[in-house]
Parts: sequence; structure tokens; C-alpha cells
Amino acid sequence: MSKLLSGLGMLVMVCAATAVARAQELPAQPVPQKEHEWLQQFVGEWKTEGEGTAGPGQPPLKPTGAMSARMLGGFWMVCDSKTNVQGVEIDAVQTLGYDAEKKEYVGTWVDSMMNHMWQYHGAVDSTGKILTLEAEGPSFLLAGKKSKFRDVYEFKSPDSIVITSGMLGEDGKWVDFMTAKATRKK
Repeated sequence: MSKLLSGLGMLVMVCAATAVARAQELPAQPVPQKEHEWLQQFVGEWKTEGEGTAGPGQPPLKPTGAMSARMLGGFWMVCDSKTNVQGVEIDAVQTLGYDAEKKEYVGTWVDSMMNHMWQYHGAVDSTGKILTLEAEGPSFLLAGKKSKFRDVYEFKSPDSIVITSGMLGEDGKWVDFMTAKATRKK
């Protein structure tokens, strides 16, 4: 008899806990905002061609490659890219989203060339065509030091993006070191 009462007591407690849980409202799930929808422009297959420098006195770099971008849940753009730079293959994954609380675009970049995860933050300009992202990471010029970097994505058309990468110099001026054009594959 005591086992039966114990089992009934347990059943009553479970039912009471369930009733309390159902009485409490769950928080509303977020929905994508217009800033998230802006990222839809990246979705698709792209070919890339660029030109850059590895430093003073170095021959110019001519990277070529491809990007494949998709949306994740309407909130995140996820882009896989493969780039060939002077015979070296680089694989990378980029994420971009919008942080409604901070009111800024955020994202990450990881690639097969380094163990640093770049963490972006930035904004779209008033024209709605240019996304500027900044990050901090290992300096390309000063071993053991960190530098500020900037990537600018300018949509020239729905099928063309110009991407410019730069680094903040010690003099406080931005120095561009790579420009690429992404063209949507038809």
C-alpha cells in the first residue's frame, strides 16, 4: 500500500509541475529583421578574382577562387570559400549575422592558414550597398603584435561584389592590401 501511495504522490507532483510549466508563457522566439534579410544578397555561388600584396618589395598576389553562401535559419549567412593564392589552396568559412541588441553586424572568419578566429563587427552604410566589418588579429607585419583589420563588401550589382581588405597602420591610416571581385555564377 505504501508503494501505491508513493507512486500516486509522485504522479501528483509530476502533474502539478507540468501544470505550472504550462501556465508560464515561453518567451517569444526572435524573427529575422530587415538587417538579417540584407544578408540574403550573399546567397549563391560566386567566382572570385583578386589582386593584393604580401608586403613591400613582394610580387603581387593574384588569388582566384569560389564562394558558396547560404542562409542559416534566416539569421546567419554562412559562406564556404576556396581560394588559390600562388598555388596555395586556402579553405575558409565565414559567418555573418546581425546582433539586434548591439545594433551591428557580427561574424566570424576561420581558415586553413591560421589558428586565429577573426571576430567581426560593423555596419551597412546609408546607401545600403556597402558593409564595412572590422576585426582584430595577428599583425601581418609585426610578429607577436595585434592589428586592426577592415573588410569592405560593396555590392556593385546583385551579381557583383567588390571586396577590399585593409589593415590599420601605426600612423592611424588604413592601408588596403587586397581587392577582389566576386561575380555570381549564372
